[in-house]
Amino acid sequence: MVERANDGVGFSGHAGITLVALVSRRQRRKGNLAIRVYHVDLREAQADPALAALFARSDTSAPFDRLDWLRLLAETCFAQGRCFLAVAREGDRIVALPLRETAFGFAQLGNWYSFFIRPLGRDVDLLSALAASLHRPLRLYPMLQEDAEAMAGALRSQGWLGNIEVCDFNYYCDITSSCFEDWWRARPGALRATVRRKGRDCAVDLQVLSQFSDDAWDAYETVYQRSWKPAEGNPAFLRRFAEAEGAAGALRLGIARIDGEPVAAQFWTIEGGTAWIHKLAHDERHKARSPGTLLAQAMFSHAIDVDKVSRIDFGTGADAYKRDWMDAVRPLYRIEFHRLSSPSSWPRLARLALRGWIKRPLVLPGSTG
Repeated sequence: MVERANDGVGFSGHAGITLVALVSRRQRRKGNLAIRVYHVDLREAQADPALAALFARSDTSAPFDRLDWLRLLAETCFAQGRCFLAVAREGDRIVALPLRETAFGFAQLGNWYSFFIRPLGRDVDLLSALAASLHRPLRLYPMLQEDAEAMAGALRSQGWLGNIEVCDFNYYCDITSSCFEDWWRARPGALRATVRRKGRDCAVDLQVLSQFSDDAWDAYETVYQRSWKPAEGNPAFLRRFAEAEGAAGALRLGIARIDGEPVAAQFWTIEGGTAWIHKLAHDERHKARSPGTLLAQAMFSHAIDVDKVSRIDFGTGADAYKRDWMDAVRPLYRIEFHRLSSPSSWPRLARLALRGWIKRPLVLPGSTG
């Protein structure tokens, strides 16, 4: 059994943080321990050593896990909304889920720049306590399967109803070769032939930069504007992220030039043993010389031989060209859950049920019907 109390004061004693204390009646070796569940502003979170460590850059982190990434998203992409961390903790154990408030309810603190979103911390009891504290409909995507299933399981354990569905795909490649040349020999013959043929005349000058500079970023933006891609969603966010990654030594910015003119560009970062491919583009006027393909080969070579990564992640999207460079693909998921006790959610639950998306019967929790 769980008791709830709303103190209006944060776990660290900061006023203005919504706090719900969940006190378990189960006996533990160290006595009765309290599971505290609260919502904390991103700026306040930085002052909490446990949260700062949980969302810090590490040997296993992804860019989308970090507090500085989340704060940058909140400032540049979601400035008009409430962004926060939903946190559950008990002693040294902690789980946190980045969220934002929307007209729908609660949604992921992420957008098209996020390869995936996920709760940090692996604790079933704490995740269930966190799910119990949420009071509005919840929609999260994109999520890896294990994270989507863990979140859905926690929600269902607290009486929520909803679904999991595939919403996108992620191509990636685990690097098992000892060097780039071994890895390259396993690529499709047509790709290797293109690189060999187009690289003979040495017309394309290639650079892989690890430091941010205004000139290099201007070259990247010039290429992007001349490419086939739609206008950048939030250039200010991307530039500030690139600047921060450059300062951290994690930036890998590739520029291809022909006669001094930038014709292809790629924006990667290195973190947690993985090379993350955030952006790539080429000038369609120079497509015949394949500058994008030649630059990609240089970027992969640098990631494998210099950065010694164990994985290269091509982000979201099932673009056909990714198959030449990647060895594996996995689905990404969207979850949507509602409380049956909320009348405003009934129309949405009915629509989900009619479409066959509800993964459990529409019955009251604990009933036998």
